[in-house]
Amino acid sequence: MAPALWPRLSHVLWLACLLPLAPAGVAAGLYELHLTTDGPATTGAEVTITASLVANDNGSLVLPTNSRLYRFHWIHTPLLLMGKTDEPFSSAIRAVGNMPGDFPISVWVTAADCWTCQPVARSLLVLPITELLVGNLVVTQNTSLPWPSSYLTKTVLKVSFLLHDPSNFFKTASFLYNWDFGDGTQMVTEDAMVYYNYSIIGTFTVKLKVVAEWEQATQNAGKGIVQKTGDFSASLKLQETLRGIQVLGPTLIQTFQKLTVTLNFLGSPPLTVCWRLKPECLPLEEGECHPVSVTTTAYNLTHTFRDPGDYCFSIRAENVISKTHQYHRIQVWPSSIQPAVFAFPCATLITMMLAFIMYMTLRNAAHQKDMVEVADFDFSPMSDKNPEPPAGVRCCCQMCCGPFLLETPSEYLEVVRENHGLLPPLYKSVKTYTV
Repeated sequence: MAPALWPRLSHVLWLACLLPLAPAGVAAGLYELHLTTDGPATTGAEVTITASLVANDNGSLVLPTNSRLYRFHWIHTPLLLMGKTDEPFSSAIRAVGNMPGDFPISVWVTAADCWTCQPVARSLLVLPITELLVGNLVVTQNTSLPWPSSYLTKTVLKVSFLLHDPSNFFKTASFLYNWDFGDGTQMVTEDAMVYYNYSIIGTFTVKLKVVAEWEQATQNAGKGIVQKTGDFSASLKLQETLRGIQVLGPTLIQTFQKLTVTLNFLGSPPLTVCWRLKPECLPLEEGECHPVSVTTTAYNLTHTFRDPGDYCFSIRAENVISKTHQYHRIQVWPSSIQPAVFAFPCATLITMMLAFIMYMTLRNAAHQKDMVEVADFDFSPMSDKNPEPPAGVRCCCQMCCGPFLLETPSEYLEVVRENHGLLPPLYKSVKTYTV
C-alpha cells in the first residue's frame, strides 16, 4: 500500500504549494493601486505617501474580506524612511529628502505568503523635493466675478500666503514677508496676509519674498540659525465696472440729415459694443446685432434717416466685469428742402457749360487766320552800287565820326535827331537819283 499512497501524497503536497498563488493569480489584472502624497516638500521635511488597492472596473468588483491575503512592497531610496503604516488594503510611508530633486517611488502588491509571485497591482510616482519654501499666493475679493484673475479697482483686495507644511516642519520658525504690488508700492510685514486697494486699471503682478528662520541643533551639540526662502507671484487684472453709457446727440432731426451720436462709456476698456435702431426702446437680444470691439471709452455712431418717424437707439456694452444697456430716442421730421430740388439747377448749369465749350471750339476752327510774310524791296538805282552798312555799324559811325564825315553841322544834327527819335527832323529828307 505504501507505493500506492505515495503518488496521492505527492499530489496533495503539490496542491498545497499552489494555494498561496491562488489569490494572486485570480486577482491579477482586476485591481489597481492609487498613490497620493502631500508633497512637494522642502528638504528636511517629512512627506507622506499612501497606496490604496481598489477595484479596476469602477467598483463593480469587491475586495476580498480577508485583508491578510496581500502585502505592500515599497522602493523609496534615496529618501530616508521615517515610518510605515499598513491598513486593510492600503499602506503609507513617511520619508524625508535631504537633497533637492525629483525622486521616483515605486510600490506593488503581492500575495502575503509569496513575495516573488506575480504582483496583483503596481504603481509609481515622482516626488519633488526643493530647497525653497513651498506654498501658494492667494488673492481674494468680496465680489462674485466669473472671470479668473479679474478684480475690481477701488475695492479692497485680500492677499495672503499659504505655507505648505503638512508635517509642521516650520512650527518653530519666524517669517518675514516682503510685498511688491507692481504699482510702485512695497511693504514688509510679519503677517502672511495683507489688504490692498488698486486705484487704477491695468494688469499688475504681485510679488512676495518669504524668509523663514529657526534654530536647529548642529553636529557640535550646539544650535545654529537655519534660513529658507521662497519667491511667489500672482498676476492680477484690474478692471472697472460699466457704471453706464452717456449718450450725446440730438433728439430731433430731419430726414436726409447725417446724425452723429457720441457714446461715452463709464468703465474700463476693452469693450464690446452692440447697437440697433428699433421703433421702441427694448433691450437687445443675443445675436440681434453685430458686436464691435472698442478700445477706448468713447465711440461715435452715424446714421442717415430716410423716413420720418420715432426711433430708439438700443445700445449694449460689456467688458470682462459687467454689462449695461442704454437708450436714446430720436424723432425724425420730413425735410423742408428735398434733395430733388437741387437736381434741376445742377443739370442746367452743367448743360450750359458744355454748350459754351463746344461753341468756342467750333468758332476757333472756322476763323483761323493765315500768317503772310511781306517783303520790303529797295528799287533805287543806287541800291546795288552803294550798299549801306549794317544798322549797328552805321549808328556807331554816325555817332562817333559824324562831325568829321558830314559836310555841315546841320546835316550832323539831322542824323542825331533821326537816330534817337527825341525830336522830329528839321526837314524832310529828299533822296536824289542820278540817271
